[in-house]
Amino acid sequence: MIGRADLSYIASEQRSRSLAGLRIALVHDWLNQMGGAENVLEEFVRLFPSAPVYTSMYDRRRMPAAYRDWDIRTSFMQRLPGVHRHHQKYLALYPLAFARTDLSDYDLVLSNKSGFCHGVRTANSRRRAVHVCYCLTPTRYLWLFEQYREREQISSALAALLRPVLTQLRRWDYAAAQRVDHFIAISSEVQRRIRTIYHRESVIVPPPVDTDYFQPAPQAEIGDYYLVVSRLIPYKRIDLAVKAFAHLPQETLVVVGEGRDRAMLEALAPPNVHFVGRQPRHRVRELLQRCKAFIFPGLEDFGIAPVEAMATGRPVIAFAGGGALDTVLPGVTGELFPVQSVESLASVLQRFDPRAYSMEACRSQAERFSAAAFRARLLAHLSNIMEGASLQAIS
Repeated sequence: MIGRADLSYIASEQRSRSLAGLRIALVHDWLNQMGGAENVLEEFVRLFPSAPVYTSMYDRRRMPAAYRDWDIRTSFMQRLPGVHRHHQKYLALYPLAFARTDLSDYDLVLSNKSGFCHGVRTANSRRRAVHVCYCLTPTRYLWLFEQYREREQISSALAALLRPVLTQLRRWDYAAAQRVDHFIAISSEVQRRIRTIYHRESVIVPPPVDTDYFQPAPQAEIGDYYLVVSRLIPYKRIDLAVKAFAHLPQETLVVVGEGRDRAMLEALAPPNVHFVGRQPRHRVRELLQRCKAFIFPGLEDFGIAPVEAMATGRPVIAFAGGGALDTVLPGVTGELFPVQSVESLASVLQRFDPRAYSMEACRSQAERFSAAAFRARLLAHLSNIMEGASLQAIS
């Protein structure tokens, strides 16, 4: 008997075959560090292994060895001194690098954008490619500069120098967004930004989460601690969690991660907050499996970590903003605190019962964001787009 998972797999395979005959190009901003954007790109390459990856520059020494088997094509920026380690200094050159990248001979261009890669050329006098932009966010340091400035601790003097450049880059970025044929957003929050900033509509396809690795432990007992796993930098707002536990001396908070805020946070921390630094992935999974709840106080475009926590069967307490609004079900898989303040978080923690949330409900919610679900949604949307483009060409 064929189950629902089998039918989903068969449908995905059929959609993949329907795109197999197309000339497809993948586009990525830069390849010199690992993060959520690179996880998405890896899924793109799994779906379209023969598609070349166009990017501004690529540091093969800092990227996974598997990338060396990919057909990676870089721009003139690859030859710039120090670009692999200091790519932010070349901010003004990215539009030029991608504007010079002509992909109009392909049938489908799939860009993976948080920067400028949606600015590739997809039309010339002879033909036009269909350009689908998977938008992680409209370019943050252009459109949300004050947030980005705080996050990266940019000085007032440097910010003043950057503002005229950013004004010109915003104009270019907006014009490039108008040339994209279809936008895909990773969350409702990013969909709202695309509409507000670019005046474009989009569909939502959440990014992939490794729910195969993050699974509940057999017969795991709930431990005596709440958990944070995060980089310790300002915009993550780990300070809210640390301060909230000063109001809960009977509870324990474990903080996993490193970052420039660690010394400051440790100075703030009451005795019931413990910093354990960066931990190997298997240890993070073990901590997730036994925590009372995972605490997520920042505002994120999507937020992979809360979904990983739910995948292990544990509930999440998150700020009611950004991607958490799409992933955390209040009263079912966790709770949302309405204001990004110590008092708001502490209020939720004081009445939180970790045994009120079923492991099965948390796991079921997380599976909606699995890599398999991502591939199925993306392939379905791309197939529909290309079928529509074919019908339009015939008519």
